[in-house]
Amino acid sequence: MGFFDFMTEDIAIDLGTANTLIIHNDKVVIDSPSIVARDRITGKIIAVGKEANMMQGKTHENIKTIRPLKDGVIADFDASEKMISMFIKSIPALKKRMFTPALRMVVCIPSGITEVEMRAVKESCERVNGKEVYLIHEPMAAAIGIGVDIMQPKGNMIVDIGGGTTEIAVIALGGIVCDKSVKIAGDVFTNDIIYYMRTQHNLFVGETTAEKIKIAIGAATEDLDTPPDDMEVQGRDLLTGKPKQVNVSYREIAKALDKSIQRIEDAVMETLSQTPPELAADIYNTGIYLAGGGSMLRGLDKRISQKTDLPVYIAEDPLRAVVRGTGMALKNLQKFRSILIK
Repeated sequence: MGFFDFMTEDIAIDLGTANTLIIHNDKVVIDSPSIVARDRITGKIIAVGKEANMMQGKTHENIKTIRPLKDGVIADFDASEKMISMFIKSIPALKKRMFTPALRMVVCIPSGITEVEMRAVKESCERVNGKEVYLIHEPMAAAIGIGVDIMQPKGNMIVDIGGGTTEIAVIALGGIVCDKSVKIAGDVFTNDIIYYMRTQHNLFVGETTAEKIKIAIGAATEDLDTPPDDMEVQGRDLLTGKPKQVNVSYREIAKALDKSIQRIEDAVMETLSQTPPELAADIYNTGIYLAGGGSMLRGLDKRISQKTDLPVYIAEDPLRAVVRGTGMALKNLQKFRSILIK
């Protein structure tokens, strides 16, 4: 066993719709967009992660950029496997090895995932030399990453707004008591912005630009304490076909995102309404924790707080809360064995 231990490496993976993060030896070693670029003729993968991301929306017909995960689950099996494999091979400490070591992996998955989708994740990992593969539900991982003691007989509510899904869960005694997974998250926000720019400004912008708008001036409410400056946005004029630039304010983006955020609020309210009374009492005291990239939307915490009349806290470094929790679960496998899915 000792020799086998020496041969095994532990890695924790947050396989996200928008970003994939990998922890190895307690360090985040990979933090890359979940995207691959494939050569249409040979079928070979030319680039993954940041490189492939730069190509998005700028390719000619022989190159295709693919996002292998949709709504938090694997949509393109082959591309996702190659992506995971290339990410693992590019971990600095494993690069030096002559051959790929056996891996013990903990991978996090959305809570609303089906058996079939779970199997796809496991098989992808096993094919990149994963000898022991454990799965953990995303809200669980987020809770551990935020620093909540999930084994306590105490209710905690986690809202994890990722790229493809928003996971809402009430956690107590190391288990998910009630949860809801809605397919409204970062990607939908981005599409809302594209649609808004097209209908209100006759400006056609691509996904990359819409994402930039979201980060620079995205907001969940029109009354912010410290509003961001207006943004110059370039795209194609739908009427003349010429490139043009318009000025956009955060208030417009708040309008564009309003309906989607309402649907997230509704899902939070619905989860609260299904919470057993004793846990609801706990949540009244502990409040709601936000994690995931979507929680960085300006004013979102305030807006959810007004809707629920509960205190809302944003995790520190919310983008990495889930992968941190996954890494902690990997380190304390014995302690968290009950919440891992083998």
